Amino acid sequence: MRENPLVLHVLGARPNFVKAAPVVRALGGLGVRQGIVHTGQHYDALMSDVFFADLGLPEPVANLGVGSGSHAKQTAALLVGLEEVVQEQDPDLVVVYGDVNSTLAAILVCAKLGVPTAHVEAGLRSFDRGMPEEVNRVVTDALADLLFATSPEALAFLASEGVHPSKVHLVGNPMIDSLFSALPKLDPAPVVARFGLPERYAVGTLHRPANVDTPEAAKELVDAVLAVSRQIPLVVPVHPRGKARLAEAGLVDGDSVRVIDPLGYVDFLSLVRGAALVVTDSGGVQEETTMLEVPCLTVRPNTERPITITHGTNRLVTPALLPAAAEKALADGAATPAGEPPVLWDGKSGPRIATVIAAWLKGDNLAPASQGKRQD
Repeated sequence: MRENPLVLHVLGARPNFVKAAPVVRALGGLGVRQGIVHTGQHYDALMSDVFFADLGLPEPVANLGVGSGSHAKQTAALLVGLEEVVQEQDPDLVVVYGDVNSTLAAILVCAKLGVPTAHVEAGLRSFDRGMPEEVNRVVTDALADLLFATSPEALAFLASEGVHPSKVHLVGNPMIDSLFSALPKLDPAPVVARFGLPERYAVGTLHRPANVDTPEAAKELVDAVLAVSRQIPLVVPVHPRGKARLAEAGLVDGDSVRVIDPLGYVDFLSLVRGAALVVTDSGGVQEETTMLEVPCLTVRPNTERPITITHGTNRLVTPALLPAAAEKALADGAATPAGEPPVLWDGKSGPRIATVIAAWLKGDNLAPASQGKRQD
């Protein structure tokens, strides 16, 4: 290893930024040289630039600006762009996050170039290969050299896929680190006032392909969401993905539904913190509502984050069952988690990850957490 090794973080979408910020901060505290590559998979300023500012991330060393497109076109553009950046930057380790196409492309490029990689949020599984993200997760974990798991069940999933336990470290959830850091700034009042919301409201986030990519699915989902809005006013920050399709299906700004542009990290979580209910198909939002103790209904047949279900704060629903589930959740009130927070969701995941990476860069072998030892 070189005397002054370089760690490169590849980030493509807003959940990546939230996961990376604690790791970047902790590595900086250890004096590790690092840089960020922003692939531009989320190309809207409201979907990326404001997150860099909210999370205190440094300016990227490269911004590929790949934008949207089909999975094949987007991944192809990412492969070409990332190969050039990785060869130019010559990193000693590339860290990827989550399950977006930028993550898949980076892991493939590095595998071909012989550059070591680390995957933050390894081992999550929905066991639904119809989800593009599931394919990205499986391939990424098969190729990564260091795997950082956010919850205990991920260890068993990785083992069943033949990943050697020496590569795996149970470190907790860096998204929760970012949430803890932001808590003092999470004030619902200014955001509620800005959008003219009542004291009691619900939040919706909807963008999964299965929910919005066909007129039939979008119509079923929008009808269910509108039924919820007749129970409680609903504010929906609309992701660029599926925006037109949802509007065609009837999700438009009105008396009971506020359709707004995407929000920055602090504004969005402030809105969630004050909500009586969240309706989502996002993975990260399931985790954030778990820690904020806000009832969450996830409009999906499965989740790669089952810990949010067993913890008692999240429930999977179909569009048909959504109105009744919302009625029950609103009647029950605030979510009541089962006991302590999920293991190692304590705001210290970034330092744990940084400790393992720094030791790995020095050639030290830390005992993997999958053998019962944690990097505190």
